[in-house]
Amino acid sequence: MGIDQPQLDAALGAIVEPELGLPLGSTGMLREVKARRRRARIELALPVAAWPGSDELADEVHRVAMAVPGVEEIEFDLTVMRDDERAALRVALRRNMFGVAESDELDDGPADGHDGHDGHDGHGHGHAPAATTPVFLQPDSSTRVIGVSSGKGGVGKSTVTVNLAVALAKSGYRVGLLDADVYGFSVPKMLGTDHDPIILGDVVIPTSAHGVKCLSMGYFVPDDQPVIWRGPMLHKAIQQFLTDAFWGQPDFLLVDMPPGTGDVALTLAEVMPRAEIIVVTTPQPAAQRVAQRSAFAARRLKLSVRGVVENMSWFTGDDGTRYELFGAGGGDTLAADLGIPLLGKVPLVAAVRQGADEGRPIVAVEPQSETAQAFIAIAERLASLGPARVYRKELSLR
Repeated sequence: MGIDQPQLDAALGAIVEPELGLPLGSTGMLREVKARRRRARIELALPVAAWPGSDELADEVHRVAMAVPGVEEIEFDLTVMRDDERAALRVALRRNMFGVAESDELDDGPADGHDGHDGHDGHGHGHAPAATTPVFLQPDSSTRVIGVSSGKGGVGKSTVTVNLAVALAKSGYRVGLLDADVYGFSVPKMLGTDHDPIILGDVVIPTSAHGVKCLSMGYFVPDDQPVIWRGPMLHKAIQQFLTDAFWGQPDFLLVDMPPGTGDVALTLAEVMPRAEIIVVTTPQPAAQRVAQRSAFAARRLKLSVRGVVENMSWFTGDDGTRYELFGAGGGDTLAADLGIPLLGKVPLVAAVRQGADEGRPIVAVEPQSETAQAFIAIAERLASLGPARVYRKELSLR
């Protein structure tokens, strides 16, 4: 019995490419699939030579092809896309990003929404306005945008964000993580990504680790280089991280916000009006009072504040005794004052700090530990709250 060509095409085309989260058949990466007698010839074209996970993808192609009835031998070539193939992939990704059908006009202009056209194509025909809002930020999207906020630095906000993202991914959710702490970025190192984002023309493919897609200013500037920007530049950077990046349609997009109540909170309210906020504090009253200001600022911006996370709640000594090094009750008091739930408390352990320094989030490497279980429980409770039903049509990406 020979190989059924349509069956081989369908099997290989249905493989989900991990970095893009799309079937191979829709990416143009399957340059050639031919069946002859009992031999299958497959040519796989990667968007760039250093495409992440290419070896694993090639192994999966082999595995799926060999499972097709009649396939006894595979001739396999791994190559790199030509410029025209890469351009076609970029257009396909942008159509996916903005939910634009093949027959509709696609905005290929600058990210600010001005495409330089006068409302007509090159043949004098009018067209519908180009899409400017990614699918996952549109009003009917099921994506939940979760801003992780704190009133001050040093409370472990980024550590909480990274571990919550990993916990949600381990629970089977599609998760993105946007590091909006432009001045004090730390997420890339904490998450432990082993490659930079891939840039295909005007489309950025977020990097990924532990099932979490991530973008951060830390991928684009050296660690020792400060980012000295005024508010408009920061706003533009965050907007481009959203509109120029292929996030797909995540179930959750976590946003690591900088401490305080400044420009990023204003930007978040404008470009992601359905965002929900969780506030991270430590137990001492001083931190709780500052975190309260962050929550009040979010409410002034009509963002929904959903819960409180108390970090560094206690330290367990070798004798098994719990020591409340930073006092007690800050998280409970803040949650009560705001009228929102305390999502959970996270103990202070050296493994969390060490894991952050080494790019090994504790939820990923020690999932059964007390601290990892605390993060997992918080993630479960956050997911169980369901989305906040807040949307203001007057605030949208432009």
